[in-house]
Order: sequence, then C-alpha cells, then structure tokens
Amino acid sequence: MREVAFIKQNKDQWLAFEKTIFSNQTQKPDFLADMYIQIMNDLSYAQTFYPKSKVTQYLNNLAAQTYQKIYKLKRIEENRISYFFKTEVPLTIYQYRNYLKFSVLAFLIITAIGVISAHYDLNFSRAILGDSYVNMTLNNIESGDVMGVYKSGSNWGSFISITANNLNVGLRFFVYGVFGGIGTLFFLFQNAIMLGTFQYLFVQHNAFMDSFRGIWLHGAMEITAMVIEAFAGFIFGGSLLFPKTFSRMNSFKIGFKAGFKIFIATIPFTIAAGFIEGYITRYAKEMPDIINYLIIFGTLAIIVYYFFIYPYKVHRKLNPLH
Repeated sequence: MREVAFIKQNKDQWLAFEKTIFSNQTQKPDFLADMYIQIMNDLSYAQTFYPKSKVTQYLNNLAAQTYQKIYKLKRIEENRISYFFKTEVPLTIYQYRNYLKFSVLAFLIITAIGVISAHYDLNFSRAILGDSYVNMTLNNIESGDVMGVYKSGSNWGSFISITANNLNVGLRFFVYGVFGGIGTLFFLFQNAIMLGTFQYLFVQHNAFMDSFRGIWLHGAMEITAMVIEAFAGFIFGGSLLFPKTFSRMNSFKIGFKAGFKIFIATIPFTIAAGFIEGYITRYAKEMPDIINYLIIFGTLAIIVYYFFIYPYKVHRKLNPLH
C-alpha cells in the first residue's frame, strides 16, 4: 500500500485517538488498551514499509502518549504518590532519555571548560568566584580546615536556607526552558563553570581529596540533581522548538508537564542534599574517611540508579515489546 493511501485510510482514526489522549475525560481501560493495540499495529506496519517517514514518527509519539495514559489508570492498589515516583517519572525519563544524555554531556563539557580555563588562567578563578570567596577558601585551605565555610550558622538554619536556595535554583533550571531551552543552557553554563573552577581551586593547592571528602558529601546529590533539573528545562524547551507532529500548543502542554514531573522528582534529593550539607558536611574533617566515602558513593548510587538505570527497567517491565 502506498504511504498516501495508508495515511488517508487511517487519518480520521488517528486524529480521534489523539483527541482522546489529550482529553481530560476519564476513559475505560479496555477502550484505551484496544486503542493502543490498533496504534501499535499501524506503527509496526509503518516501521516495516515507511521506516523513515514522518507518519512513523507520528505513530511512535502517539503510541508513547497512549502508553502513558493507560498506566496512569493502573493505580487501584497503589497510591498516587507511589505511582508517580515508581512508574510515571521513570517512564517520562525513558521517553525523553536523549534530552538527559544531552544534559549530562553539556554539563561535563562546560565543567571541563571551567577546569581548563582555571588551569591556564591564574585570574580565572577570581573572575568567576569573586575575590572575597577565593580569599576565604584559600585561608581555609592554609589553616587546614577546608570545610570551614560550611561551619557557619546553626545546623537547622543552614539546612533551611541551603535547601530553599537549591530548590529555587532547580526551579529556575526548569522555568528557563521556556526560552526554547537556551535559558536553561545558559544557566547550566554559569553553574557548571563555577563548579569546575571551584573544584580546580583545591587541585591547584593540593587539597583536592580534602575537598572531595567534604564537598561531595552533599554535592553527589546536589550536583547530580542540578543536571536532572537542567534535563527538565531542556524537555520544556524542546517541546517548543520541536513540536514534531503535534500542534505547538499540545507540544507545549506535553513538554511542560513532562519537565515539571522531572523537577518534582528531584525535590526529595535536593532536600536530602540540603540536610547533609547543613548537618553532616561541617563535620567532614572529624569523620572517618570510610563514613565520608560511604555517604558520597551511597547517595550518588541512589540518584544515578533512580534517574539513569531504573527508567529502563520500568520500561522493559511494562512494555516488553519495545
């Protein structure tokens, strides 16, 4: 069958399916299941005979949206919050996994730029971090108390202020996506450059391991969450720049919801990082190294597993045909 005839034969049905997906009305699971099977059949046909066609891309997007809607209804024995974190967020991450790869790559490249710039330009650190902060850090290194900056204020006060600031930063990563992702990329550039420059400052003064045992107690979660928050912003921005086969308004709605889900999912990790920074990092020097490393690699393993590994497991479990 020619592609034009295939589209003409099924177009009305696909448009009806699309209308159903974006409708706020609750649909019967059996109806959605039948709809999903029909879409998958059409997608299989299109992949066979028109593998590089836009109709194949359209049906793939339609299948993904239907798939999400079906599993939103499967919460009979599962409360909404549990379903959100165990199923909905991982499926969203998997669907937009290429944006996640871009976020990680951009972060690593920009951080490397900060390190390299600080290595070759002695004044770069002061230009990025400011003279007062660099001087304070150098004084702490010389006095043998690398984590001195984290010891000011009370535990509770530090936890509240740090967490509030990090939540604000995370929200900005997402919201700046409204500028087609450019705002998110620029904000990521600012933060990653600072990270690379700051970390290299300790390398220059032979205090890297001391800084690693302290800063990354909370940084393992905080910095990884920053990459995920940028990922949320890129999803939002990408929905505006690349609506694909959807109308730009529908694409905007999809991208906003998907990105906001990812941002919400980072909040528990941001709070945990704030707690560690407020209550534990200040005691990094006094703690046994093994405890420091257990916290660093343990928290890093948790957030990496949830955002980078678990989504693939959920996808394979619920959709073994893909």
